[in-house]
Amino acid sequence: MKQRKLEIVLEKVKGFENPDITLEQYPTPALLAAEMLHFAFMKGDLEGTVYDLGCGTGMLAIGAAMLGAEKVVGFDSDSGALDIARENAEIFGVDVEFECKDIRQVRGHADTVVMNPPFGAQVKGSDRPFLKTAMRVADVTYSIHNSGSLAFVKKFIQPAIITEWYNTGFPIKRTFKFHKKDVERIEIEIYRIITDNCQSDKN
Repeated sequence: MKQRKLEIVLEKVKGFENPDITLEQYPTPALLAAEMLHFAFMKGDLEGTVYDLGCGTGMLAIGAAMLGAEKVVGFDSDSGALDIARENAEIFGVDVEFECKDIRQVRGHADTVVMNPPFGAQVKGSDRPFLKTAMRVADVTYSIHNSGSLAFVKKFIQPAIITEWYNTGFPIKRTFKFHKKDVERIEIEIYRIITDNCQSDKN
């Protein structure tokens, strides 16, 4: 599936009904989701088991399944969001498992993690449990972070390494009362991370 077609399909994914600001529940825009997932697809990283950490209503998990991942599991601590995610997966006819868990409780092994973790705007450091879990369970991770996070993430994930990264925009629609614009674009960075024990296999 081409990136543009994936974006068009993902635009129909239903978002949060009652987003929680403390969890920074901003839906991943379809354009950004399709871009990152297609990046992972072209690197051959969506062929096995894929975990979506903090999956929300299933945008990245559903997209990974559409691109042919063998097994996809989405994890989130919000049971209401997962109910919507299951509805979305059923509507799109993809097989995705969804589990209600705190990210720190996620176990097992994934070939690849895809995630849009909290940026830490509301609760400082809230992205760290996501990074820790991804480094523990996955061979390869694709993660979205605030622009300017590169130095911190590089240090935090050691001995894992960032093999590729790029800047792009994240359009946030008016979601909470403190938002002043209909759409606010923030600059973000997307990282491809490999854990130390698989560097020779995933370059």
